[in-house]
Amino acid sequence: MSIQSFFPPRRVLMGPGPSDISPQVLQAMSRPTIGHLDPLFINMMDEVKSLLKYAFQTQNEFTIAVSAPGSAGMEACFVNLIEPGDKVIVCRNGVFGERMRENVLRVGGEAVLVDDEWGKPVSVDKVEQAFADHPDCKLLAFVHAETSTGALSDAQALGALAKRHSALTIVDTVTSLGGVPLKVDEWQLDAVYSGSQKCLSCVPGLSPVTFSPAAIEKIQSRSTPIQSWFLDQSLVLGYWSGDGKRSYHHTAPVNSLYALHESLVLLQNEGLENAWQRHKAMHNKLKQGLESLGFEFVVDEAYRLPQLNAVYVPQGIDEAKVRSELLNVFNLEIGAGLGSLAGKAWRIGLMGYGASEQNVALCLKALEEKIK
Repeated sequence: MSIQSFFPPRRVLMGPGPSDISPQVLQAMSRPTIGHLDPLFINMMDEVKSLLKYAFQTQNEFTIAVSAPGSAGMEACFVNLIEPGDKVIVCRNGVFGERMRENVLRVGGEAVLVDDEWGKPVSVDKVEQAFADHPDCKLLAFVHAETSTGALSDAQALGALAKRHSALTIVDTVTSLGGVPLKVDEWQLDAVYSGSQKCLSCVPGLSPVTFSPAAIEKIQSRSTPIQSWFLDQSLVLGYWSGDGKRSYHHTAPVNSLYALHESLVLLQNEGLENAWQRHKAMHNKLKQGLESLGFEFVVDEAYRLPQLNAVYVPQGIDEAKVRSELLNVFNLEIGAGLGSLAGKAWRIGLMGYGASEQNVALCLKALEEKIK
């Protein structure tokens, strides 16, 4: 057998991620590879840090891209901030809240669960009660934008609540960064992670993270070693910081960082608030079309993500068959439901470069043809 080069078709990616990627970002990735300690590359890394600060709306000096997907950014926050025996309030209103719980347990922490129904935001009142019942909790972990349901939680209120109880926050912004308002400093968030492949419309495989001074102090004052060598941010700091010369930690994904740099330049040029407004405008167009076709949303409008639209599959429709036909006939990918929504819902993404009128029109046309 002779295996030949792989040439994928051009899909329209309207699932929960990855999202469509701008040709400019793909072109940036194909530029010549240089060394990860080359002075020119280090200068570019500094620009990535500055651009990420803008995207996160933070002045945190420790704002970098972990050389791995968003799941590694998640784990980096948990393994660095939690020591064995630490109590952590974990908010669970979907798949990714459950992953937070698993991380707490794997590092030897104690998870205090705050559960909310899938499709609902995290209840601030329940979290307040959890702090009252467990005043020794050191951290609060929650998902800002739950990708499994399309629900948006009030990160500002939760951040303020944690501060009143002298707790640090770990926040999943994988699907929210670049798509909806996220203000790390103003909302007093401490350890925040995201992914390159959602609203930033970059290639998968990088995880932007930012740590507040309080989070860095927690890392530096640990009494136990961080269980992961690769994700130990006190070691990574020497590679992402320093005047000119950097210490070797790992071989960074050079070309992927070119792509992230380009995607962040595009975000800067559009303007963060303009990007938020574009996602909202495209959501409204999609919403009108879906409702005219008889679709019902999983999430109430008051806390619905514009970039991740979860809708119930109409009665009598073979959801897997329709998704397959959309892919094979229209080259259009939408996502299936997860967990309790498996087989019952579709997740339609409008993220980054893919949040466009053309994509909305194609999706509505394809769905109308396949469900009528």
